[in-house]
Amino acid sequence: MRTATLIIGVLLILLIAQDGFETIILPRRVSRKFRLTRIFYGLTWLLWSALGRRIHRGNRREQYLSYYGPLSLILLLAVWATIFVLGFAFVQWGLSAPLRVPENQLTFGSYIYFSGTTFFTLGLGDITPEIGISRLLVVAEAGIGFAFLALIIGYVPIIYQAFSRREINIALLDARAGSPPTATELLKRHAQRQACDELISFLHDWERWCSELLESHLSYPVLTYYRSQHERQSWLGALTTLLDSCAIILVGVDAIPAKTAKFTFAIARHVAVDLAQTYGSPPTLKVNRLSSREFLHLQTVLASHGLAFSDSATAEKRLADIRALYEPFLASLADHLLMTLPGWIPEADQVDDWQTSAWDHFLDSSPRTVDHATRSS
Repeated sequence: MRTATLIIGVLLILLIAQDGFETIILPRRVSRKFRLTRIFYGLTWLLWSALGRRIHRGNRREQYLSYYGPLSLILLLAVWATIFVLGFAFVQWGLSAPLRVPENQLTFGSYIYFSGTTFFTLGLGDITPEIGISRLLVVAEAGIGFAFLALIIGYVPIIYQAFSRREINIALLDARAGSPPTATELLKRHAQRQACDELISFLHDWERWCSELLESHLSYPVLTYYRSQHERQSWLGALTTLLDSCAIILVGVDAIPAKTAKFTFAIARHVAVDLAQTYGSPPTLKVNRLSSREFLHLQTVLASHGLAFSDSATAEKRLADIRALYEPFLASLADHLLMTLPGWIPEADQVDDWQTSAWDHFLDSSPRTVDHATRSS
């Protein structure tokens, strides 16, 4: 019995050490299916999202879902620490290591308590080891515990720095593409005043954003569950808008060169495919986010702003072929993460987030007046 406990303890220690190393230190994705972190996020998100699906879409559900990312990170660290403590307690108990305890009442609970105080380097001294191998284990556990706490101190800021870098561009997208962002609105606003050169520069910046998103979210998958600060913004919505915009340009639009859009589309699709694969979410087939009637409306809106398709007769078919390359993966991610994909065309009288606040009723001019003033100036 004690031999089996000893073996289990050693395996638990090695399991958590490997899982922690792969999650925090190793700078690449681990494709192995059996991982404690993968199982942890799979089970906890399944339970958390099951309740989220019962909540009506809106600010209340977004508020509920926003807690999962930070909370799951804390819970994962707690799980690691707990299993470390149990693992060393199993090893000490399996070795029948004698401990000096008050009133000589040595139980398995004493080993767990002793392991916990050692791992967190409390150094209370009320229970002490009496033989060499037990003392060696104490030193090893204290060292691992100290390193574990140091890694946590360094790990959490890295997560929030990556989150902050991701959100900067998403916030900038609000004024450029609306809230929620749409490809039609993005192209319309950059078509004004012959701003196509600015659009090309914008696509360059978002190409780098996509590469950073791919690197950070594959290295630290918990970032995928971190929601944006505004209800109508999300990293998945921004990625969708970028892919939609590039798809329109790749079909062929007068006055916009397609070279830059081709490169940006490639890395953006790479992000969608790899992240869907990371969560084991198969592509959702037969996705149709743009009906024929909506395409005609999109075509009319773009043409009214000087962005007519070069070959309008085949434009819808070519756009459908390009959409099939990425929309199934976006739909799969949206279903898994309970995020809403933006449409192609903004809703009527849609107001950007920057134009609204809880204090607008105190102002003389409404957000709609500000909107008209900025567009007419």
